[in-house]
Amino acid sequence: MKEAAPDVRIERCLVAVPAGTIHCASCGVGPPVVLLHQTPRSWDEFRDVLPLLGRRFRAIAIDTIGFGDSSRPPLADDSIERWAEVVVQLLDALDIDRTVVVGHHTGAAIAIELAAQHAPRVQAAVLSAPPFVDAAYRASHTGPPAVDHVERRADGAHLGELWRIRQPWYPAGDIDLLERFVADAIKAGPRASHGHTVVARYRMEERLPRIGCPALVVAPTDDPHAWPRARPVADAIAGSRLLEVPGGMVPLPDQMPGEFARIVADFVDALPVCAG
Repeated sequence: MKEAAPDVRIERCLVAVPAGTIHCASCGVGPPVVLLHQTPRSWDEFRDVLPLLGRRFRAIAIDTIGFGDSSRPPLADDSIERWAEVVVQLLDALDIDRTVVVGHHTGAAIAIELAAQHAPRVQAAVLSAPPFVDAAYRASHTGPPAVDHVERRADGAHLGELWRIRQPWYPAGDIDLLERFVADAIKAGPRASHGHTVVARYRMEERLPRIGCPALVVAPTDDPHAWPRARPVADAIAGSRLLEVPGGMVPLPDQMPGEFARIVADFVDALPVCAG
């Protein structure tokens, strides 16, 4: 059941960074928590999480460059490394020295890159439904992406195809969540599928052992993509903790916003020092 959002105002803005313009949605004051969405979503994935975290934190959900209302560079520029660099540019623009990063699916891969390669900027990381990309994964994902790939049609049939692709991984009968997904997928255009290719190119196994900050790996039990991979990710990060979410599916943050926000808040509360 979704928890009613408190009276915390969400503010949206466009922030100029060297790579372009990044769209952000934020609310609350306090230690910063940056939220990174899955492919092909946008900040909207955390729409119901933001005001819950905003009770006690400065919660910031961003549109990864190329998605949502952020700038759209050429597809050839896309990589997990580049997307993480742009997040650092955004932190600079917002005068945030250190933050907790929270990523879901693709966002978790970006959070891994941030924690491994930009360690001074990351106080801690919540990796929700992370992929586990190693040599075997890359070798098995060399062809065209199967997820979220549709050919545009004049009669709009591709919109229904997008719906049907995702429907088995979403709560039965939850039309709202699927509509929100399709809206973001349309806006993402070719990145709706290309984002999955970007993840499949990432050399994650080289990054995971470099993570030295506190890390929580969140494993939704009903997410067939992430569930088998959560344990290998957690095992590769020294000192990390694995937390299972029974009934959690692919859209975990917007499926269970109250539970998701509680998981993040409890994790941040347990840290030795909050980011300022």
